[in-house]
Amino acid sequence: MKIWTVANQKGGVGKTTTVVSLAGALVKQGKRVLVIDTDPHASLGYYLGIDSEEIPASLYNLFVEHQSLTESKIQAHIVPTSVDHLDLLPAAMALATIDRQLGHEDGMGLVLRNIIDNVSSSYDYAIIDCPPVLGVLMVNALAACEQVLIPVQTEFLALKGLDRMIKTLKLMDRTQQQQHRFIVIPTMFDKRTKASPLALRELQQSYSDHLWNGLIPIDTKFRDASLAHTPVSHCAPNSRGSVAYRRLLQFLDSERGVS
Repeated sequence: MKIWTVANQKGGVGKTTTVVSLAGALVKQGKRVLVIDTDPHASLGYYLGIDSEEIPASLYNLFVEHQSLTESKIQAHIVPTSVDHLDLLPAAMALATIDRQLGHEDGMGLVLRNIIDNVSSSYDYAIIDCPPVLGVLMVNALAACEQVLIPVQTEFLALKGLDRMIKTLKLMDRTQQQQHRFIVIPTMFDKRTKASPLALRELQQSYSDHLWNGLIPIDTKFRDASLAHTPVSHCAPNSRGSVAYRRLLQFLDSERGVS
């Protein structure tokens, strides 16, 4: 089972779109995919047409019951989506209380890893969507994965968020004695503007060792896909955005994985 975490300490850079688009491309290949929403705003669930506030249980409940997790209990919290072979472990607003409620307990940084380990035989991939805030939830998402995907909008304010994210990864590497592999993914590229090419050039100069050599373009089909509650691979498979995410997936699954 491959586990990817999509994270950035800046909002609005395309994290949820990246999670759903990669998941959609994977299920098109016949893979079984679990997407996990660790953001209290629950955007991933809403994207897939699932209202977390109408679901009786969520990831929050598993954190509260983390000392007594079993595979059957975890499976009971996983929700099938309208896309075959794509399941969701949904978030809830109550996740916003996790740091205050449980952050002091021992072992809280490894709850999500334990959850995934329990259901690993049921899926080929798990993709985790992160909140843009460093706390127990992001620490869990980073500790659970084998590779971190960092979407970065191609504009200069977003580059500052990237700096913070990489400092967070380095801090966790020191404290957890874990070496995170990460790849920077340029998103929302608009060749009609001056800002996007300039920001891309800055990424190429500053992060060449960890930068995917492609980019995700601005594409209205992403908005159409979210309105349809389905991945862009399913509603507009030949769109520029869908093609770009297929190329990204090919890179991630190749032997060129970034270390």
